[in-house]
Amino acid sequence: MVRMEAAGAALAVALLACMVGAGADGSDHRYKEGDRVPLYANKVGPFHNPSETYRYYDLPFCAPEHPKDKREALGEVLNGDRLVDAPYELNFKEDTNSKTLCKKTLSKEQVAKLRDAVAKDYYFQVYYDDLPLWGFLGKLDRNKEHGGGKCLLFKHIHFDIMYNNDRVIEINVQTDPNVAVDITEDKEVPVEFSYSVTWKKTDIPFEKRMEKYSKSSSMPQHLEIHWFSIINSCVTVLLLTGFLATILMRVLKNDFIKYSHEDESLEDQEETGWKYIHGDVFRFPQQKSLFAAIIGSGSQLLALAIFIFLLAIVGVFYPYNRGALFTALVVIYALTSGIAGYTATSFYLQLEGTNWVRNLILTGCLFCGPLFLTFSFLNTVAIAYSATAALPFGTIIVIILIWALVTSPLLVLGGIAGKNSNTEFQAPCRTTKYPREIPQMPWYRSTIPQMAMAGFLPFSAIYIELYYIFASIWGHKIYTIYSILFIVFIILIIVTAFVTVALTYFQLAVEDHKWWWRSVLCGGSTGIFIFFYCIYYYHARSDMSGFMQTSFFFGYMTCVCYGFFLMLGTVGFRASLLFVRHIYRSIKCE
Repeated sequence: MVRMEAAGAALAVALLACMVGAGADGSDHRYKEGDRVPLYANKVGPFHNPSETYRYYDLPFCAPEHPKDKREALGEVLNGDRLVDAPYELNFKEDTNSKTLCKKTLSKEQVAKLRDAVAKDYYFQVYYDDLPLWGFLGKLDRNKEHGGGKCLLFKHIHFDIMYNNDRVIEINVQTDPNVAVDITEDKEVPVEFSYSVTWKKTDIPFEKRMEKYSKSSSMPQHLEIHWFSIINSCVTVLLLTGFLATILMRVLKNDFIKYSHEDESLEDQEETGWKYIHGDVFRFPQQKSLFAAIIGSGSQLLALAIFIFLLAIVGVFYPYNRGALFTALVVIYALTSGIAGYTATSFYLQLEGTNWVRNLILTGCLFCGPLFLTFSFLNTVAIAYSATAALPFGTIIVIILIWALVTSPLLVLGGIAGKNSNTEFQAPCRTTKYPREIPQMPWYRSTIPQMAMAGFLPFSAIYIELYYIFASIWGHKIYTIYSILFIVFIILIIVTAFVTVALTYFQLAVEDHKWWWRSVLCGGSTGIFIFFYCIYYYHARSDMSGFMQTSFFFGYMTCVCYGFFLMLGTVGFRASLLFVRHIYRSIKCE
């Protein structure tokens, strides 16, 4: 067991060590005049469907005689990158006026395939010295009087490359619509593909060559929107803080008056009804195992989010560090599984649970299970489409090994540590033998209306940032302002905690003592709001289409929203538990 654990930990640490350099080709990025600079073709796909990408040579481009695939890291494969040698020769500081890449006659089938790609706004992505560049395959010329327009395929590409001493700093690609071939009709088309290169000197240092990709997200007008979002969220937090402080002071004041005047009448019983259910408020919830598993999984996801933010703030996820985020998610999730095991088992035993092994298995499957089923379905869809999103068999084996050698052993070790912690549930009041009857409640105090109220405020604090995150993940925009995103995340946690505490107080005030599950559901309800935003974004803010892209978007976003539900539900419960313990410590429980 120890040997397996050591092997698993070594595997995870090795992957984490590679993460910072994910996407690099191992060179020092220094070249002499005439040196070959690495150029890899990556993928092609419809511009509006970011998940639907295909291998570069799935289309009839000019290919080297023996194209060689680049060896890729785990994160690159998860990201759908499939790098392969490109036939262009862009040697360092060598200008080329016009060089023929290849001459070929496109068959009717190839013409039809390229015409369909141009009609769907297909783009290609290439990496030159680890710098990304994009271009469109062609364009639809709709301004023709006859035939309803033409479909043009670009046959010449011009590269503008900037250098500083012995380093490549920037590369741009241009296509000339005037140098294009008409592929409107179904017939064989002879075509000569060519390219040209121009080198220019620049003073931009090598260390700042990636800054151009992040400028769009930090432009003044965008920063104003981000800061407006933060100010709006901070105002919400301040109002909630004041509101809760008022409630707490009022509760303590009433308690002080009650203790000072023992013969006080019971006229204000309805106002302070939470005092009269002290014998039921710490009665353990139903479905203890599922409840403890949710708290364990939510704690792990919260730790995962915090670690990811810390890595982002220190600059690990710079633009186009291929696959670094996916590698980090896989490795850190595996390494934090011990948190889930410890928290779930310890809390389950505090709730006087008996079958802690079954609870540990449930904890391990609670988030991974739905995620694995979703992945299996979507990977099958990607295989059917022959898309690069389909993971190779070797990558699936690596992920299974990480799960078997890292995630599962750490989960078990965490569970054993939680079992041996021997902590008892700290309840300031003794629980009565028989539960108190809960009075009839109006409809707006039922679970679903309370969840709607609980989820709205935290969602309103983050919805502005959500658009930029979605446009980055499901579009081609770049998000690099991780410090602002971390502030918004902290605000989300605080608002969720405050709102859940307030609703728990109102629930107890009307003598409804079943607050355990309600606090989890109210805290996690923001995840449901995010899912509704997914539906709105797909239909109103994006141009995604097709079965594959739709299934990828809703499949993975459902898993993300479910993760938010578990994480924020845990935050809501923990905050409510602290609050309930505090107020019941301040009264005499007989």
